[in-house]
Amino acid sequence: MKPKNGAAAAERRLLSRRLLLLCAVSFCLGMLFTDRLGSVPDWQSPVMVQRRRHDRELQSLTEEFVAKPKPADDRDVMGEVARTHEAIQYVGMNPENRFSFTGVSMELAAKRSTNELIGGSADAISKQKKKAFVVIGINTAFSSRKRRDSVRQTWMPQGEDLKKLDEKGIIIRFTIGHSATSNNVLDKAIDAEDEIHRDFLRLDHVEGYHKLSAKTKIFFSTAVSLWDADFYVKVDDDVHVNLGMLITTLSRHKLKPWVYIGCMKSGPVLSDKNAKYHEPEFWKFGEDGNKYFRHATGQIYAISKDLATYISINQPILHKYANEDVSLGAWFIGLDVEHIDDRDMCCGTPPDCEWKAQAGNVCVASFDWKCSGVCNPVERLKYVHSRCSEGDDAIWSVSF
Repeated sequence: MKPKNGAAAAERRLLSRRLLLLCAVSFCLGMLFTDRLGSVPDWQSPVMVQRRRHDRELQSLTEEFVAKPKPADDRDVMGEVARTHEAIQYVGMNPENRFSFTGVSMELAAKRSTNELIGGSADAISKQKKKAFVVIGINTAFSSRKRRDSVRQTWMPQGEDLKKLDEKGIIIRFTIGHSATSNNVLDKAIDAEDEIHRDFLRLDHVEGYHKLSAKTKIFFSTAVSLWDADFYVKVDDDVHVNLGMLITTLSRHKLKPWVYIGCMKSGPVLSDKNAKYHEPEFWKFGEDGNKYFRHATGQIYAISKDLATYISINQPILHKYANEDVSLGAWFIGLDVEHIDDRDMCCGTPPDCEWKAQAGNVCVASFDWKCSGVCNPVERLKYVHSRCSEGDDAIWSVSF
C-alpha cells in the first residue's frame, strides 16, 4: 500500500506544479492580451508614430535642401520640385501638420531655392536675409526713367528716408532685369541711376514686354531670397500708392498664412490675335468667349510670405500665360488660398480718389482703367498725388 500512496502523492505534487505553471502562463498571456486591446503604450500611439514619421520627413527635407549640391540639369530641378510636392502631399493627408510644414519645411525648401539664386551656404544665406514686414517691388523698364523720377518725386521716399523705411521693415525698390547683351548701354544707364538713388533691385532676367510673367516669378523668388517678409507687393511704375494705407491694409491680414490681396476680376479670354491682351492658349479656358478665373488686376497686388515662398520653390514648373496677372492667378487657383478683393487698391484718379478721401476712405492705390495705369504718368502723377495723397507723414505714424 505504501508504494501506491507514494506514487499518488508524487502525482499530486506534479499536478500542482503544472497548475501553478499554467496559471502563471495564463496570467502573462492575459496581461499581454489586455495590453494590446486596452491602453496603447505612448511610444506606439498613432500620434507618436505620426510624429516620428514627420520628424523623418523634416530630416529628409533638411538633407535634400541644405546639404545637397545644386542640380546639374533640368531633370534634377524637376526632381527637387517632385520631392517638395511629396512633402506637400504628406501635409495634405495630415492637416494638423500644415503649420509646422509652413514654418519649417517650406523654409528649408526656400533656402534651397535661395541657394540656387544667389549661391552660398545655408548659414550664409540665413545671415543675408533681413527681417521685414513688406517688400514692395515697383515694376519698371529701361525706357521708364521719367516715370521713375515721377514716382520718386511723389509717393516713394528718397535718400535717408528710404533707409529709415528699410530699418522700419518697409522695403521699396524698382525691379528691373538686364538687356540681352552684356555691358549694354541700357544696363550702364541703370547702374548709373542706381549709384545716385540706391533704389533698384536687379533681377536675373532678360527684360521684355512679353516676359512679364517670368519677371514676376523671378521678382518674388529674388525678394524671398533677400528678405524674410510677411508680405510681398508688386506695383507698376505708373500707379499712385498711399504707403500708409497699404501697410494698414496688409496688417489686417498679417495672421493669415495664404492670402492674395488685390482688386479681383474675371476678364474675357481674348482669342483674337490682333487684340492687345491676346491669349495664345485661349483654348485651355474652354469655349470661345469664356472668362478667366478670378485673379487680381496686375497694377498692384500683394501676396503673403508662404505664397511667395511657394513661387520661389516651384518656379521651374509654374506655367506662364501671356498676361502676367493671369499667370499669378493660375499659380494659386489649385491651392487653399484666400482671395481678398479690396477695391481700395484700384481707385480712379481725381475726382474718384478725392471723393473717397473726403468720405474718410483713403485709397491704397489710384490709376485709370482705360490706360491700365495713370494716364500720362510723367505729367499727371504729381497732380494725382496732390489731390489724393494721404499726407507725407502718414507712413511714419503707421503701425503693424
